[in-house]
Amino acid sequence: MRIQNGTVLTMESERFETGYVEFENGIITACGDLRNAPAYCGETFDAAGGFILPGLIDAHTHIGISEEGLRWEGEDCNETTSPVTPDVRAVDGFNPFDTAIPKARRAGVTTVAVAPGSTNVIGGQIAAVKLAGINVEEMTLKAPCAIKFALGENPKRNYGENKGREPMTRMGTAAIMRRTLTRAQRYLAKKEAGEDVYEPDMEALIPLLRREIPAHFHAHRADDILMAVRIAREFNLRYCILHATGAGKIIPCLAAEDMIPVVGPSMGPAGKPETVGGSFETAGQLSRAGMKVAITTDHDVTPLWLLPSFAAMCVREGLSEEDALCAITIHAAHAMGVEDRVGSLKPGKDADIAVFSGHPFHYLTQTAAVFISGKRVE
Repeated sequence: MRIQNGTVLTMESERFETGYVEFENGIITACGDLRNAPAYCGETFDAAGGFILPGLIDAHTHIGISEEGLRWEGEDCNETTSPVTPDVRAVDGFNPFDTAIPKARRAGVTTVAVAPGSTNVIGGQIAAVKLAGINVEEMTLKAPCAIKFALGENPKRNYGENKGREPMTRMGTAAIMRRTLTRAQRYLAKKEAGEDVYEPDMEALIPLLRREIPAHFHAHRADDILMAVRIAREFNLRYCILHATGAGKIIPCLAAEDMIPVVGPSMGPAGKPETVGGSFETAGQLSRAGMKVAITTDHDVTPLWLLPSFAAMCVREGLSEEDALCAITIHAAHAMGVEDRVGSLKPGKDADIAVFSGHPFHYLTQTAAVFISGKRVE
């Protein structure tokens, strides 16, 4: 299959004004300038002068586990029986028939991180999922791709205020994290020494301690962000900050950190004190400080199909167009640890491709076609 006759944005520092992308058996085989392309006799799709991009990616959503149009019946995002549930897996609550999924695909979104919610201090295992299919096992790109942690108001409210138990304070939240991670370190040492031990919650944290996957820290307020940084340093964790609402206040503290902030959502009124001051300016501020930035809708807080609009709003407020495109493609893929498979148009990567009638940030642009693993889904 060849998609041709459009502006190809590879997100690999290459741009072809009249370009093409070829793929076979779900894998990209070639891309480049159409004028220099070899003769091709296979099936083609005419981009008609539009834009050809890698499928868009949101590195933090609850799609499929906080289902559209449902109440408690489709709410499988938070296991509120304990503040520590690292062995809870997003894939076990994911519904491939969530009506929000086709809406996101039609916007060009092909891959998402599906995360347990932010009620628990350690919420569970995040999965990287492609948005096409009827079986979550076949849709899953990587699981777990990260472990969810939460700081700030949510754990305090759901456990301290509502249940009268730890954590009632930010101190309690940090103590739970340290206590659990220290226990996991000791458990791992026993396993590596050959002891016959098996605890599911501790097993779930082994890839985190071995730096095979990152911690994703839900943190809005500046002091909560810095608490996450402290915890990550103490336990030598790879990590990302989710939301990062107050990050603009502490840019000098974050600029040297080897992590990708996943910024947002920034549309709509603040839903709680820690989200007051949320702004589309934050992504640009962090980017200008030298940080790679991803952008999130935090679906279902805001709809996933708005992801390109969110990126466009960040451009309006100071983020460069190139960095905004990276924020919903290759940088998001890096935040999820799946950059070897998706996030850019490069031979050997999955043929996840979105074709737009115009620039993806223009309000009149429509999605002309979407391919996931080489199959047209829209």
